[in-house]
Amino acid sequence: ILDKLRPDIRKRDLRHFYTRLGANFYAIHSLFHRLYGHRKDFEDQLLRLVSVMATGYIARKPALKDLDIDREKDHLWFLSQEWAGMALYLDGFAGNLPGLAEKLPYLQELGINLIHIMPILECPAGASDGGYAVSDFRNINARAGTMQDLQSLADQLRRRNMLLTLDVVVNHTSDEHEWARRSRQGEQQFQDYYYVFDNRDIPDLFEQTLPEIFPQTSPGNFTYDEAMGKWVMTVFNSYQWDLNYSNPAVFIEMLDIILFWANQGADIVRLDAVAFLWKKIGTTSQTEREAHLILQLFKDCCQVTAPGVLFIAEALVAPV
Repeated sequence: ILDKLRPDIRKRDLRHFYTRLGANFYAIHSLFHRLYGHRKDFEDQLLRLVSVMATGYIARKPALKDLDIDREKDHLWFLSQEWAGMALYLDGFAGNLPGLAEKLPYLQELGINLIHIMPILECPAGASDGGYAVSDFRNINARAGTMQDLQSLADQLRRRNMLLTLDVVVNHTSDEHEWARRSRQGEQQFQDYYYVFDNRDIPDLFEQTLPEIFPQTSPGNFTYDEAMGKWVMTVFNSYQWDLNYSNPAVFIEMLDIILFWANQGADIVRLDAVAFLWKKIGTTSQTEREAHLILQLFKDCCQVTAPGVLFIAEALVAPV
């Protein structure tokens, strides 16, 4: 796999990356093979996975790489009793990111040193689900500020030894996301990113055991898309299309997005709606074994590229 990496990747100084890849590769390969080993393109997808991890490492700032090394030496750093966290809606607490930066001395005076900013990624107005229907995974909404504002805040937090937590919605996208738009245009590659069906046959099989999340406001788990002329799985709201993690390209895309936010300075990434990541006919499609494997694989891959980053996840569904 390393021999097949692009020349622009191979010529870089990747000593720490290769060491971490070697330490974690057996687990990564085992998990990736368990999920996708039956596919003919398994080796090609595995190469893409390693390429994404390497590209994320190359893009990581020196200050963040130094932090990774420090946290590797003290790998239980996040269990320290010094951390006192606060979750906040940016507009309600400080207006925007520059406003939050101005309040950092006040938060420190309170003893707060871990800030969880509720979702600020780009969402359509009027169909945002409070920030959880993302139309652009690599940009924030204009009301919050700019990406430069976010990076400035992350730098200030790091200098104050304060932690930044950001949300990444991993189960679904807005129906206005580029992948959904290209699905409507008939591109099969992007229709394969979702659960898309020509008729109700398979959706009706799913519906026999799928519970409804919002039965009063969004009944059922599938929505007919007029432009595409097909049915799409929409477990939460009709405007939130569920991602299909049985497609390794989806996993690789979402890993790339997680690493992108790690490289913006997030110390902690909160993964949303993780219990729903794997859909299986005849089940509730919640907390399936594969969903746990996907989370393990996300973590093992992040351990190679950005080992100083911690994951937390939404515990929405009671464990069995």
